[in-house]
Amino acid sequence: MRAPATLHRVQTPEPRARARELAAESTARGDPLGWFEQLYIEAETGTAVVPWADRATNPHLVEWFQRSGRSFRSALVVGCGLGDDVSWLTGMGVGRVIGFDISGTAVAAARRRFPDQGTFIQADVFNLPSQWEHAFDFVLEAYTLQVLPAHLRDPAARSMAKALAPGGLLLVIARGRDAFDEPGRMPWPLTRVDLGAFGEAGLKEESFEDFVDEETPPIRRFRAVYRC
Repeated sequence: MRAPATLHRVQTPEPRARARELAAESTARGDPLGWFEQLYIEAETGTAVVPWADRATNPHLVEWFQRSGRSFRSALVVGCGLGDDVSWLTGMGVGRVIGFDISGTAVAAARRRFPDQGTFIQADVFNLPSQWEHAFDFVLEAYTLQVLPAHLRDPAARSMAKALAPGGLLLVIARGRDAFDEPGRMPWPLTRVDLGAFGEAGLKEESFEDFVDEETPPIRRFRAVYRC
């Protein structure tokens, strides 16, 4: 019996180079989201890397969650990738955790890695299942908006906001920049104006942090919490 495919790590001088190439090609074809699946397919063969797939829980989620002392009955993880954040939230006692990703290859890998730790579904952030509307106490958006073209960020944020139940919290983790800074290359750091889309969707900003993480080289991050 053939063993299931696994995502391989490869060493490249610039791990985001292939992702940027695929994103540019996909956008030029009028399919700005199609490159995610292709990148995960190539990662399974060892010919590319998924830069954000660290096979570890997002440390900025862990730090916030443990410091906040919050507890939740349900959670939705946007762009769950290989599933580490879903697994961690399940282990932290969240009763129902669903992770979704537009890449079917990513979802299949997450199911293999964590068969009993959360639910993984292939879905498009712009067309979420109707039963998810106002259904979750907690929504996690980490590093998804920053890889979307600018014109797609507001509708994506509005869609995420709709998943929150009354009184629920949405945690956003992203690269950050000032409005006068150059946007640079994908992943594009967000501005406070970009995050303002959550307020326009009816959410109230509960907290905002602007900090530098401990990566090499260091990266400026935003971490914001919004309440429904």
